[in-house]
Amino acid sequence: MSELKVYNSLTREKEVFTPITPGHVGLYVCGPTVSGESHLGHARPYVTFDIVFRWLMHLGYKVRYVRNITDAGHFEEEGRAAEDKISKKAVLEKLEPMELVQKYTNLYHWGMKQLNNLDPSIEPTATGHIIEQIGMIEKIIADGYAYVVNGSVYFDVEKYNKDYSKKGEPYGILSGRVLDDMIATTRELDNQEEKRNTNDFALWKNAPPEHIMRWHSPWGEGFPGWHIECSAMSTKYLGGQFDIHGGGMDLLFPHHECEIAQSNVCNGHIPARYWIHNNMITINGRKMGKSYNNVITLTQLFSGDNPVLQQAYHPMVIRFFILQTHYRSTLDFSNEALQASEKGLKRLWEAYDNLKKLSPSGGNAATNGEIDERCIKLLGEMDDFMNDDFSTAKVLANMFELVPVINGLKDKHIAADAISASTIQLLQEKMKLYIEDILGLNVQVGSDNNKLDGLIHVLINMRKDARAKKDYATSDRIRNELLTLGIQLKDEKDGNMSYTMN
Repeated sequence: MSELKVYNSLTREKEVFTPITPGHVGLYVCGPTVSGESHLGHARPYVTFDIVFRWLMHLGYKVRYVRNITDAGHFEEEGRAAEDKISKKAVLEKLEPMELVQKYTNLYHWGMKQLNNLDPSIEPTATGHIIEQIGMIEKIIADGYAYVVNGSVYFDVEKYNKDYSKKGEPYGILSGRVLDDMIATTRELDNQEEKRNTNDFALWKNAPPEHIMRWHSPWGEGFPGWHIECSAMSTKYLGGQFDIHGGGMDLLFPHHECEIAQSNVCNGHIPARYWIHNNMITINGRKMGKSYNNVITLTQLFSGDNPVLQQAYHPMVIRFFILQTHYRSTLDFSNEALQASEKGLKRLWEAYDNLKKLSPSGGNAATNGEIDERCIKLLGEMDDFMNDDFSTAKVLANMFELVPVINGLKDKHIAADAISASTIQLLQEKMKLYIEDILGLNVQVGSDNNKLDGLIHVLINMRKDARAKKDYATSDRIRNELLTLGIQLKDEKDGNMSYTMN
């Protein structure tokens, strides 16, 4: 088997992977900000790094996979007052902030299970590590790379850049951006008057009186900056330097760039040796995001309850759709692409079922025919493809070349003596390993939940029709009977309905 090579965003090269500690891997992936429901754009990084996690374990590494939950802060500084997404959403939904956090954390975990992602080794929360964040900020201030203004703390990017450029580690080392160019092209933004320079970023923000989530600190009551949260959690669980830091390409700048700067000051190292970034999912060529009003949530994907969707899609179809394209390539969403993935997954799974029914003893023990050799070659290449920067798309391409052989053997269009018993056994073992264990494809995952969700949405639509006809008796009966089953309907402000299950 070839050596594992990964594309390192830091060096912009594909490199042989060598862990800091032989036999062990520290992997940190930026988790969700739980101020809203997870969507298709969130599915890609977590499926991508689930594959990385699975493959590293398959290679025999003991992996500590840390994926955080951002449940505080993550405020925006571009063109608006510092805004805590979770506090803002809590007010809109009339929930306590941690009630909102729990609601969307539960939905996120549910979505990850539907997609058959393995649980991380550790899932720390930002609110659970305020002490560690304050400690790092105090160290950065003591070393002269941060300053306090009106109870807020800002990282001094220009000072850092001046000092660390001498070490070959300037601000911009990951993204390739040059600070002087950033300064020259930065527009004037609101609420930036506290900063010495426009590129400085907040480590801690003073909480105004109306701000809900707040903690005591040496600088007054406030809440942490987004970037410091990940630095504190990765340092605590993986050390000052670890092997792999992962996330979506949209996090490369400024989030990961800022992580590098503040962690470098605190720990004396760029935090990770290898930086892996997945590319975006687009819809008709545009990035998926709330600002574009083109977000499709996971519950909508699995139920079909979105105007963009022509049908509901099984979670494994979504996973298969993501794995068909290399993680560093853009993946464009369309109903046609998902329907093609649905057909492709069905064809692959049917062939896999046929393969499981074949008897290895039915093959010829001594054959060295062309088909036999071709099967062995295609199966052998799959390991090399995974070791070549996790090329799941090439693995799947080889599987589809094997599908006609498997079906031909089952239908007896290919003679049993055309392939050896050992090769049939190898086919069965390798296809099971890859389909179920490495790629994590399991068509049974989510099936019952999808049927239940679809049934509930049928009843919701019947209730909507009843209310539109002023048939309140039928409307109330549907609601009350669902309630007796532990399913509570909620009328939303926009006229739609949602439900929760007890």
